[in-house]
Amino acid sequence: MAPKYGTEDWEKEYQAMLARRMEKEPPYIYFTPEWAALYEKTIQQDAQYKEAAKTWEGSVVLHVEPAPEYGLEIDLYIFMDLWHGDCRSIRLVPPEAGEAGDFVITGSMERWIQVAKKELDSIKGMMQGKLKLKGDLPTIVRAVRAAQRLVDLSAEVGGIFPTEATEEQKEEFKKAMQEVAALY
Repeated sequence: MAPKYGTEDWEKEYQAMLARRMEKEPPYIYFTPEWAALYEKTIQQDAQYKEAAKTWEGSVVLHVEPAPEYGLEIDLYIFMDLWHGDCRSIRLVPPEAGEAGDFVITGSMERWIQVAKKELDSIKGMMQGKLKLKGDLPTIVRAVRAAQRLVDLSAEVGGIFPTEATEEQKEEFKKAMQEVAALY
C-alpha cells in the first residue's frame, strides 16, 4: 500500500521514484515526474516569473484527463505550489490532493499540448470553456503575466509531447504513469 500523500514517507517514495526516472537524460516526456522536476527548477531560477508573480498566492493544479491512446490511463494532477513569485514545488499528486488545489484547471491531453505549443492561450482557453477552471477566474486573469510566463517556461523546458511520441516513448510514458498511480 502506498504511503499517504502529504506525509514524509510519501515524499520519500516520490523522490526515490524521481531519482530513478531522472537517470535518463532529457528531453523528457511532458507531464512525467522528471519533466515536472525540471519545470520546477526552471521556474525557481526565473527572475521574470518571480517579478510577474510576486503578488500571486495559491496552488495551481493542471489536471490532464485520461488519454489511453497516449499511455495516460489515469486522471493526472500536476500540483504547483506557487507563492509570491516562488515555486515551492511541483508534484504529480493523487486526485484528492489535486482537486483540493486553490485553482484546478482541467483539460484534455490535446488541449494542454496546445497551451504548451502556444496555439491556445490558457486564459482565453478558460474563458472559452476549452479549459475548465475550478477557482476564481478574476484572480487568474489578474495574474495573466505570471500565467503566460509559466507557459513560456514550459516551452523552455521542452520535451517530447505524448501525442507525438514514438511507440517506444508512449510505452515509457505509460510506465511513468503507472509508477505515479502506484503512489496513489
